[in-house]
Amino acid sequence: MRDLSGIVKAYDIRGVVGEQLDADVVRDFGAAFARLVGGPTVVIGHDMRDSSPGLAAAFAEGVTAQGVDVVNIGLASTDMLYFASGKLDLPGAMFTASHNPAKYNGIKLCRAGAAPVGQDSGLGQIRQDAEEGVPDAEGVAKGAVTEQDMLADYAAYLRELVDLSGSRPLKVVVDAGNGMGGHTVPKVFEGLPIEIVPMYFELDGDFPNHEANPLDPKNIVDLQERVREEGADAGVAFDGDADRCFVVDERGEPVSPSAITALVAVRELAKDPGGTIIHNLITSHGVPEIVREHGGVPVRTRVGHSFIKEEMAKTGAIFGGEHSAHYYFRDFWRADTGMLAALHVLAALGEQDGPLSALTSDYARYSASGEINSTVDDQQGRLAAIKAEFGGREGVELDELDGLTVTLPGGSWFNLRASNTEPLLRLNVEAADAASVAALRDEVLAIVRG
Repeated sequence: MRDLSGIVKAYDIRGVVGEQLDADVVRDFGAAFARLVGGPTVVIGHDMRDSSPGLAAAFAEGVTAQGVDVVNIGLASTDMLYFASGKLDLPGAMFTASHNPAKYNGIKLCRAGAAPVGQDSGLGQIRQDAEEGVPDAEGVAKGAVTEQDMLADYAAYLRELVDLSGSRPLKVVVDAGNGMGGHTVPKVFEGLPIEIVPMYFELDGDFPNHEANPLDPKNIVDLQERVREEGADAGVAFDGDADRCFVVDERGEPVSPSAITALVAVRELAKDPGGTIIHNLITSHGVPEIVREHGGVPVRTRVGHSFIKEEMAKTGAIFGGEHSAHYYFRDFWRADTGMLAALHVLAALGEQDGPLSALTSDYARYSASGEINSTVDDQQGRLAAIKAEFGGREGVELDELDGLTVTLPGGSWFNLRASNTEPLLRLNVEAADAASVAALRDEVLAIVRG
């Protein structure tokens, strides 16, 4: 029996093509997924990686061998696959490894209506079935594969949710990172009063210009320079599968995902007063403050899309945001879509005359370190050492919702949590100013790194 524990993660399937992930394995994943959802139809999309079309076809073979039909939407961003799952009310599979290097690929799975499939909601069962091998279903006709282009419908739906027709003219540099934003952005912005300056729109799964992960500062340097050169109003960068977006202002300065979360939350609350807004525990403390000031109800969750989506379903939340630049919308089947978040930011900018830096400054109240990773042999031991060091101090509050969150008198705080897949501890620090952030960061890292 094959062992697939190395590629079946908490929220998706991901591995090196040809070594961990091949057509035979993927075919069994397709068959196992068809068994899990029970048919009658599954929708499949894929990104621009060289391996994606073949792996998607192998998955479809596994699905149809169980007597379940397939709707193939072809090239798609991950949020476009979620749109198809929601619009068609079908379970779905997206072939992408997001920002990972070209040798990787993976599968993001969802039930009908874009409901997530994780370890506790079906992915564990899929792994078990695929490890054992899934025989073709007996006594049923093989399913059929049809093709359906969803790009125009996806773009039209997003423009219905955010009206940019009355915006003042804007010039926006968009860095697609050779990922799926190069496929979706032209259609979404077609006919809008926004001049798009394209960067790296050529679909290329080898990512020849830079890694398609805009959260890493080195990957937005080109965008920052181009925004300044063009005198643009804003810059937007997408990751490889275009489900996350990162924003820079007219000066080329990054706008934190927490500030974007707060800005979009205020816009959503204007449409739905008193609504619930989800934020994970690493977003700025400014987010719940601003939500309350605008009459909303903030709800804090663990890090990870399955927790966000679960809490959104439970509370009926209208919007959710994460520090990783994932943004979730009730009106988008509670799924994450960077494109919709980008439209909200540009709509807010186009509705007033000031620059983006002035607009977003209202939503950025504190200084933050960003995520800092430390390689450690004993994650739990280091966490215990931090807890012992800070726990005995007067006025310090400890919270273990996800890792360890330590809040100091005066409001400075940090979160330290272990990676699920690597020997890493991830540190995030927030304080009133950069000097306070640096001091607290250095104190924690001295203990973590020994």
